Amino acid sequence: MTKSAKSAPRVFVVEDEYLIRMLLEDMLSDLGYEIATAVGTIAEACDSAASGEFNVAILDINVAGKESYPVADILAKRGVPFVFVSGYGEGSLAEPYRNRPALQKPFQAEQLKSTLAALLAT
Repeated sequence: MTKSAKSAPRVFVVEDEYLIRMLLEDMLSDLGYEIATAVGTIAEACDSAASGEFNVAILDINVAGKESYPVADILAKRGVPFVFVSGYGEGSLAEPYRNRPALQKPFQAEQLKSTLAALLAT
């Protein structure tokens, strides 16, 4: 690939449920995104958030009983756009994060596509 060729946006995925993570990865691939990394624990997520190379992130709010807000804080400091996903909807976001985009599970590929496109356009 030449330098002038545009590469697919790289996505960082944080989701503890293995099957949901795999479905999300498939959905992202179908939409033309590259999976930079996909993790299922907050510890792995914090490590990847601090040093990973990706354009956008998808964060499950509840990861194995722990909130993903520390990961969101790292991404915000790095200036990496992200979207929260939750089975509980936007109202489940803690006050400091309510201005961030959120998708309620289950969501459709079109919703994910438009949300990521908006994040990457900013």
